[in-house]
Amino acid sequence: MKKLTMKDIAKKAGVSKATVSRVINNTKPVSREIRKKVEKVVDQYNYKPSSVARSLAKSETKVIGLIIPDISNSFYSVLVEGISHTAHSKGYNVFLCNTFRDHDLEIEFLHLLAEKEVDGIILTTFHTTKEQKDFIKKFHKPMVTVNREFIGENLPRVPNIDIDNFQAAYDAVGYLIKTGHKKIGIIRAEQQDKTCIDRLNAYRQVLEDHDMVINEGYVVGHDFHFESGYEGMMKILRNEEQPDAMFCISDELATGAIRAINDFGLKVPEDISVIGFDDIPLAKRFIPSITTVSQPIFEMGKAATDMIIKMLKDECKRETIEDVILDYHLVTRESTMNRLGGGK
Repeated sequence: MKKLTMKDIAKKAGVSKATVSRVINNTKPVSREIRKKVEKVVDQYNYKPSSVARSLAKSETKVIGLIIPDISNSFYSVLVEGISHTAHSKGYNVFLCNTFRDHDLEIEFLHLLAEKEVDGIILTTFHTTKEQKDFIKKFHKPMVTVNREFIGENLPRVPNIDIDNFQAAYDAVGYLIKTGHKKIGIIRAEQQDKTCIDRLNAYRQVLEDHDMVINEGYVVGHDFHFESGYEGMMKILRNEEQPDAMFCISDELATGAIRAINDFGLKVPEDISVIGFDDIPLAKRFIPSITTVSQPIFEMGKAATDMIIKMLKDECKRETIEDVILDYHLVTRESTMNRLGGGK
């Protein structure tokens, strides 16, 4: 049976196609009599307008674009879950783009989402670049970043969902100091975004505040992955003098570091304590379970989606909306010990 069109419904109801569109999409007032007449035909023929047609009529797609650098990273998996759950509960779909940490692909996805006329974009970029900033200047729909604040002169406002990364890292390294650790290293990520810079700067600041020497041989890292944690830790272990604790700016880095320590013939935490960042599901299941800074990752995804939808409903403006800074807390587990008196 041929699928009925809006034109067919209009003909059967004895009204114009524009009137049918107004009834179905609630775009303009229609008399009660006309509305009943159209709805009767719609019900009789079980007519369902295409999502495309409805989108065009309402000037919206009910689609939120989401760009992440690496779906295999558990942080982003949980974040996507929070975004998708919230979006679907409010009648929106999510167009997910995984860039595989490829900058060119990210720029391609940004332009693709704009061409698809998504209602808004949530961006968790891997690097902050000129091409991204050029796109932001031209993209006037709602846009939100998560865990990646954009900073730059003459750059349009892009609200960010995050925690206080500097203070969280400061507290994590401070915990190691309070529990008697004297030689503390860091496995960081080289990317130059505010998140990574804040965590590295906090590490340096807390050591300085406690009059502790920063051993540059203990400062290593490339990206957020297991392999980087493993290779970075091995590099440190080959030093003549080894640390008694490591701060890793992600839990995946921490898992790599712990594996390297074990392969080197040492033990965690007896020889070297290890603390991570994120509190991904693996952190509490790993052996030993990982002491870490717990970020509310799912809630960050929810907050980003709520912010996009508020902007779409004109409840707030992208130019004036404030960033959302969520709470964090330190979770102590088996990968650290108190060197002042044993135990965690």
